[in-house]
Amino acid sequence: MIVPDEKTSDGDAVFAASPKISDDDVASEVAKLVSYVIFLIAAAGLYVAAIGLPVSRWEPLGAGAFPKLVMGLLAALCVIAIALSARRLSRWGRPHGLAARIRAFIVAHRLVLLVFLAFGLYLAGLRTLGFSIATFLFLLVAQLIVAPRDRRTIVTGLVVAVIFSFGLNWLFAEGFTVFLPRGLLG
Repeated sequence: MIVPDEKTSDGDAVFAASPKISDDDVASEVAKLVSYVIFLIAAAGLYVAAIGLPVSRWEPLGAGAFPKLVMGLLAALCVIAIALSARRLSRWGRPHGLAARIRAFIVAHRLVLLVFLAFGLYLAGLRTLGFSIATFLFLLVAQLIVAPRDRRTIVTGLVVAVIFSFGLNWLFAEGFTVFLPRGLLG
């Protein structure tokens, strides 16, 4: 939307060269900037993980060549997007009520954020605790986060967590001869 230039008071249709930026536009740009930073961190982590992939003597580039190329390009695009977004934000300024908007977002999406936090803890503890224990804890916690807490849902959550953690581990070990991470129980 183009707004009239405030220097003219005689009603002439002189318009400013730039559109008016709303607080919603600025808040949206801040959210984009945060997502660019998260993608950059993920791309850097995956690039480092790709460095450790084994090299074959039949393929000179090795197994990590393509993942490193893709993650390097993704990281470069993220750096460019971060620079452009930061440049826009420096021109636009800080939106009014940014802290209140962040608080409202967290409150509105608290269940999703809690499940993502639980999933991150699950992934972090998978090697130490093993598949069965880590999956049992994650499934139980995730179900308690999203379901109402009464006796019936807690019992159902326990049954589902046992079946899909210890039961899946047994099925893979006995049925498919595939051993999932064992962790503390060996």
